[in-house]
Amino acid sequence: MAKAPRNGPYVCGIDAGLDVVSGKWKGLILWELDAHGIRRFAELRRGLPGVSEKVLTQHLREMEEDGLVHRQVYAEVPPRVEYSLTEHGHTLNRALEPLGAWGTERIRREASEVAEVAEVAEVADAAGATRSP
Repeated sequence: MAKAPRNGPYVCGIDAGLDVVSGKWKGLILWELDAHGIRRFAELRRGLPGVSEKVLTQHLREMEEDGLVHRQVYAEVPPRVEYSLTEHGHTLNRALEPLGAWGTERIRREASEVAEVAEVAEVADAAGATRSP
């Protein structure tokens, strides 16, 4: 079954914004690429415990189509592919920062469990601060 294209009509800006970041993993992909700059597929998959290869591939393709993610293919053997955020992706990530802050406060308020991801902890330690998705 083919998915309908994401191009409206929209009821409001929130409708259009959520259309682009719909799905559990897209916000986390944005966060992972923002935290690390450039990632290869396997690095992204390790940084997002629980995501399947199929879903990650699908989300990356949609995000590339929406102009959020840049996919760079290097003509090497074996082939190397790297993903990074476009400027449009960076602006969306900045727009989602207040939602991340709200979610962090909710985690604290509800005393929710937080998944430990080794690479994220290493980046946070190196930066001297913790980031929350």
